[in-house]
Amino acid sequence: MAIEIKVPSVGESITEVTLVKWIKKDGEYVNRDEVIAELESEKATFEINAEQAGILKIIAAEGDTLKIGDIACSIDTDAVKPAEKAAPVAAAVAEKPATVEPAATPKATDLDVKATPVAAAIIADKKVDIKTVVASGSNGKIVKQDVLEAINNPGRKPGVELFSRERRTEKMSNLRKTISRRLVEAKNTTAMLTTFNEVDMSAIMEIRAKNKDKFKESHGVNLGFMSFFTKACCFALQEWPAVNAMLDGENIQYNNYVDVSIAVSAPKGLVVPVIRNAESLSMAEIEKKVVELATKAKENKLTIEEMSGGTFTITNGGVFGSLMSTPIINIPQSAILGMHKIQDRPMAINGQVVVKPMMYLALSYDHRIIDGRESVSFLVRVKELLENPALLLFGKDPVKSLLEL
Repeated sequence: MAIEIKVPSVGESITEVTLVKWIKKDGEYVNRDEVIAELESEKATFEINAEQAGILKIIAAEGDTLKIGDIACSIDTDAVKPAEKAAPVAAAVAEKPATVEPAATPKATDLDVKATPVAAAIIADKKVDIKTVVASGSNGKIVKQDVLEAINNPGRKPGVELFSRERRTEKMSNLRKTISRRLVEAKNTTAMLTTFNEVDMSAIMEIRAKNKDKFKESHGVNLGFMSFFTKACCFALQEWPAVNAMLDGENIQYNNYVDVSIAVSAPKGLVVPVIRNAESLSMAEIEKKVVELATKAKENKLTIEEMSGGTFTITNGGVFGSLMSTPIINIPQSAILGMHKIQDRPMAINGQVVVKPMMYLALSYDHRIIDGRESVSFLVRVKELLENPALLLFGKDPVKSLLEL
């Protein structure tokens, strides 16, 4: 008998998805629970598995928009699994005298090329020439979309061709549509304002230089800047709860916990996975969570649950070289902190000009909830905590804590 494989429900607010890619081919035998297709909703990418073993019959085409409950394919469970051909081959090999095998052709993953696991698998499977792939990931890493672009446009040289008048049109993905809608909604429905400050990163950079090796040895993860900023924001948010609040109709919802959304640039667009109860996590736990979520984002493996909620957002445009920006609020949150590039600048300290590694901070906030005094005080507090990392231990000066001042 043939069973129908329907698009599963992936969230209360999601009514349709896009069929991005068939992992298995039409007429191919699939095993039970094997991944057969990749779908994309407005919030995340997920997979369809074979409910039973059998021959796959594809009904929906790649790129089709399907509603929840629509039939994507069917599986003929009465079909007999193709016979294995391993035994005859083994017998034939046994009859031949032993010979020296030639060196194997290096696969994509064997070469000195940075690629995500998914991208490397496609390169090896499709035998894509890496020279035709233009890397768009962070630090020159090849992501899945780069490989698909090379496959869909064979013969095209990487980069822009001189005097070319060619143009191409691509359908917006559900994720990109959602990003566009939310950004416009944030601009149109909030009284957004941005305040700026700058922070001397000398102390944090010194701590990282002295302790990064021991930290990596002890915790198995690098000591980055995000844990310092997350810790500082958690302390400051507890002092200024309006920055951690959000509007709920005519009410203001104050949160007694801090769920920090971390803006990550993924292959298909910007996503904001959430670190739950960041105020209760150690530096190492924060760094591990950041690495976990960032890796999932780059491989399109984030679940809807991992991107839902969040009470405050941190975005780091500095990794791309941004010196200053005005980040847009991640609604329904009331504020977002923008980190930027660390750059040596001459600073006047005690009447002397000293070169310091400085970073501009930007706090965009919803003026309907947060007053100017609260926004500026919050950002100043974050600055104080970052410039004096010892304060992150107690949230205030250790001496004053000892003296109960």
